[in-house]
Amino acid sequence: MPMEPLVCADTATRVSSVLNRDVKQFGKKHMFDASEETCWNSDQGTCQWVTLDFPRTVKVSQLHIQFQGGFSSRLCTLEGCRAGEELVKISALYPEDINAMQRFQVEETELDKLKITFENSTDFFGRIVVYHLGVLGERL
Repeated sequence: MPMEPLVCADTATRVSSVLNRDVKQFGKKHMFDASEETCWNSDQGTCQWVTLDFPRTVKVSQLHIQFQGGFSSRLCTLEGCRAGEELVKISALYPEDINAMQRFQVEETELDKLKITFENSTDFFGRIVVYHLGVLGERL
């Protein structure tokens, strides 16, 4: 089965915070709009996160993420679960503090919900800036 993007218009997304609560300029939707000009910018504080509730069960196999250098995470923890279950840890990723798109293979996991926690920001105040977030795999 070829891999396909799993985040769609029906995917419910939540984020830990938005810089100055300015969702128009820095909201979560900007991670998925394929624009180089827009981004999600978290407010300050440790452990920022993103959750994705997929409209149907998916098998995740790759994560693509593009940070703004200086506002990235040294450690990303992926957790997932099926509907009605508790989140369990899938893997830990160690991104570089760079502007380029980074691609990570993930142990193939069937889930309905994915949580990405940014544990260790390179920014002194704990802010995270994500220009692109892609989850690839297959819809089941």
